[in-house]
Amino acid sequence: MTAVQTIHAAFVGHIAAALDALEKAGTLPGGLNRAAVTVEPPRDPSHGDLATNAAMVLAKPAGMNPRALAEALVSELTKVPGVASAEIAGPGFINLWVDASAWLTELRAIAALGGDYGRSAMGQGSTVNIEYVSANPTGPMHMGHCRGAVVGDALATLLEFAGHKVIREYYVNDAGAQVDVLARSAHVRYREALGEAVGAIPEGLYPGEYLIPVGQAFAAEFGDKYAHSPEADWLVLFRTRAVAAMLEMIKADLALLGIHHDLFSSEAELQAAGKPDEAEKWLRAHDLVYDGQLEAPKGKTPEDWEPVELPLFRSTKFGDDQDRPIKKSSGEWTYFGADLAYHFQKAQSADALVDIWGADHAGTVKRIKAAVAAMTGAEGRPTPFEVKLVQMVQLMKGGQPFKMSKRAGNFVTLADVVEMVGKDVVRFTMLTRKPDAQMDFDFDKVVEASKDNPVFYVQYAHARIRSTLRKAAAEGFAPGDAALDQLGEEELGLIKLAAQFPRLVEAAAVAREPHRVAFFLQDLAAAFHGYWNVGNDRPEKRFIVAQNSALTAARLYLATQIGQLVRNGLSLLGVEAVEEM
Repeated sequence: MTAVQTIHAAFVGHIAAALDALEKAGTLPGGLNRAAVTVEPPRDPSHGDLATNAAMVLAKPAGMNPRALAEALVSELTKVPGVASAEIAGPGFINLWVDASAWLTELRAIAALGGDYGRSAMGQGSTVNIEYVSANPTGPMHMGHCRGAVVGDALATLLEFAGHKVIREYYVNDAGAQVDVLARSAHVRYREALGEAVGAIPEGLYPGEYLIPVGQAFAAEFGDKYAHSPEADWLVLFRTRAVAAMLEMIKADLALLGIHHDLFSSEAELQAAGKPDEAEKWLRAHDLVYDGQLEAPKGKTPEDWEPVELPLFRSTKFGDDQDRPIKKSSGEWTYFGADLAYHFQKAQSADALVDIWGADHAGTVKRIKAAVAAMTGAEGRPTPFEVKLVQMVQLMKGGQPFKMSKRAGNFVTLADVVEMVGKDVVRFTMLTRKPDAQMDFDFDKVVEASKDNPVFYVQYAHARIRSTLRKAAAEGFAPGDAALDQLGEEELGLIKLAAQFPRLVEAAAVAREPHRVAFFLQDLAAAFHGYWNVGNDRPEKRFIVAQNSALTAARLYLATQIGQLVRNGLSLLGVEAVEEM
């Protein structure tokens, strides 16, 4: 990466240097924790270009009055080249105004860094395991899986850009009753492929046509060997083969969205390797699992309730409302019991864990976080673990909802949607709202060519820039930075907005919120289109001013860097920037 410093990084350094100077002078005691010190644009641009809370967060531990510390800091910061002025606001915030030359330097930094503008070393190479999608391997991907898939994948790319190593993981739930149902469903299609008239698919099995090729493959390989033999003869074989076929289908579906996992972890293999037993043994040794009885379910009468002794995890010790069983009365592992063993295994090869789950799993978040905290915190340093919940997507077309049901076999597949509107539209749309907010995916609106469609609006900004650059080249003009001082306040406003990108990347990575990048791109596109529209009424404000080649070169240089920034942001979201529309 080119050794060019962005204005955000520079002022983080300037604040640190000012604090160092105050420590050296004895004004400020040494050794204060500066982790909470921030440098960011104020919400109201009239309050300055940048603001810092340094005096506010350090005054109390320093035993100082916040305004007194702010005054000392202002005295240091006004010595920094490029700082036009600094003032204290409220109880101790410091607002800074920066010379135009500093923003022009930032524009050159975007040009110099190119695709690396916004890249950060903040993660320091620490490894984050992100588990996402993890749909049951019983059929193709449908749109219920799509949002979590995109959120997880974009988060993985964002964290890599912010300096982390990332493991993209898919947990294959291939040990539950649903895969036995899959095997039986495939057996029906196998008999059908042999020529048997199977009629309607029996209730409780998967009736989807996606199992027809699986049945045909079984017929070609096994002939009629298992057509009428006892289930015990073929269940395990058909289950294994059918799950493998479904996983290949799932991988192909995800590839349509540009999604590829590093690791597919099998629940069945985890159990076969004895990992849940190891986890239970460890938990018992640390008095975190005991044998006890669950309370009777609410609403049940005593006659309905049969007390059963089960191994219970002490999740109440970690904030849960009751202790949770890790095994069923049959001796099988509960989903929670297998899950905690799986997370313990993941934590062995990662510094932090992130799970992307559907909102219907919200009830299990507290207990699994408790288990991970317990199992990884034996030495006082539990592995950081977050669960991001993703709401379902309501599919709409022509003002009517699209229905989907995996068991009924009439669901809308992810492949169907990508074929209808394209990968980039699907990916960007999934990130236009916070994941925990409800979303309507309207097939008509997501392809609409209007400013109300954020996908179009951002892509159009990039296409507009590329078109302008092609037109300029045809007329003999080229971008150049020799006369950037001719850029005015409107252009500087664009640069100031663009300059927020490096800080935004770091904040989004820390919060595990890739949708912030999509929001930023929408703001940047709106600002660019707004500037463009000024030129519609005032020719002297256009990017190409034929009678002023120096100003034209400067504006084309600005447009080039805005285009670069749009590409950088879209790349983090896994979306391609279009050249024309």
